[in-house]
Amino acid sequence: MNQEGVDNSKRQFLTTALTVVGAVGTGYLAVPFLSQMQPSAKAMAAGAPVEVDISKIEPGQLIRVAWRGKPVWVLSRTPEILDILEKDTAKLADPNSHESKQPEYINDPLRSIKPEIFIAVGLCTHLGCSPTFRPEIAPNDLGPDWNGGFFCPCHGSGFDLAGRVYRSVPAPTNLEVPPYRYITDTLIIIGEDNAEASA
Repeated sequence: MNQEGVDNSKRQFLTTALTVVGAVGTGYLAVPFLSQMQPSAKAMAAGAPVEVDISKIEPGQLIRVAWRGKPVWVLSRTPEILDILEKDTAKLADPNSHESKQPEYINDPLRSIKPEIFIAVGLCTHLGCSPTFRPEIAPNDLGPDWNGGFFCPCHGSGFDLAGRVYRSVPAPTNLEVPPYRYITDTLIIIGEDNAEASA
């Protein structure tokens, strides 16, 4: 067979072009199959767990994530915050969370697995407004007794930085603590606890 008239550069171009087209086609075919493996929007709205990386949260910083269509707060508490929380309980309606919605393993006054990380559903237990994060001490608009916390602008309910409700406000209970667990020291799953994970 005579090879003199064959242009190898054209052959190489066609081979490369067909390889690229084949790879793109395979990608288009794979996407629908891979997307079916993800939880549906309905399943996610119904409560699929949410992973939260806390490795970059600064001390005193609050981040927000969504779980079951609700805002969930993740707060990195400083030693100063923890000190105030342990001392400042006389103004609270339920300092030990006997009447509040939280998992059984959240049973101390700090309302957390690890003292420095606080997690709560960011909805007031009165009518479901979202309180604002007010970490400052004694601001002019909240008065000299305010030691940092969450203030609901809808009807004036206040919560400390453990989500515990103050006395004589419309909110009847402390902020809800959702089920959660640590995968590592810096990775949390919200919406799943250790019992669910082992089931």
